[in-house]
Amino acid sequence: MNNQKPLNIKLCRKKRNYKLTEYFARFLWDFINPIFRFSPRNFFSWRNFLLRLFGAKIGKNVHIYPSVNIFIPWNLTIGDYSSIGDWALIYNLGKVSLGNSVTISHKAHICSGTHIYTKEDLPLQKKEIIINDYAWICAEAYLSPGVIIGKGSVIGARSVVLSNIKDWEVVGGNPARFLKKRIFED
Repeated sequence: MNNQKPLNIKLCRKKRNYKLTEYFARFLWDFINPIFRFSPRNFFSWRNFLLRLFGAKIGKNVHIYPSVNIFIPWNLTIGDYSSIGDWALIYNLGKVSLGNSVTISHKAHICSGTHIYTKEDLPLQKKEIIINDYAWICAEAYLSPGVIIGKGSVIGARSVVLSNIKDWEVVGGNPARFLKKRIFED
C-alpha cells in the first residue's frame, strides 16, 4: 500500500504556467485557428503566414496541412522544405524545432510538455524537442518531451521515442529501439 500524500489536483489547476499575455495570445490563436483549419489543402503559404503572425519561425517552402493541430505557434521553429502531414499534433508547450527537410507524417504526436508526477501538485514541465535536418517522423509516432532526433534519422510508424536518437539511425517500436543505420542506395 502506498502511504504517500495524495495528488493535489486543485493546487495543480490553480497554477498559472504562462504569463497573462500568453493566455491572451492562446485565446486569439484559438479564435483564428478555424481560418487555419478550413483553408484549402494547398494553401501552404496562407497557413505559414498565420503561424508567423503568431510568432512561429517558418522557413521557405514549408508544407503544413490544414488538419495539423499546433498548440502554441510562438514555440515553433521550422526550417526550409519541411512538411507536417495531416492530423499531426504539435503539442508544443515547450519549444519544438524542426530542421531543414524534416518530414512529420500524418497523425504523429510531438509532445514537449509533461507534469512532474513525483510532486503532489503535478507542476508543468516544458522540455524542448529538436528534430534535426532530414529526419522523418513516420505515421502515428510519438516523441516525448526533451528528446533530440538526430540528423537523417527515421522514427518508424507508431514508435514511441523516450530518449535521444543518434544521426542516421532507423528506430522502431515501443519504446523505440535501434533497428539499423539509414543508408541511401545508388
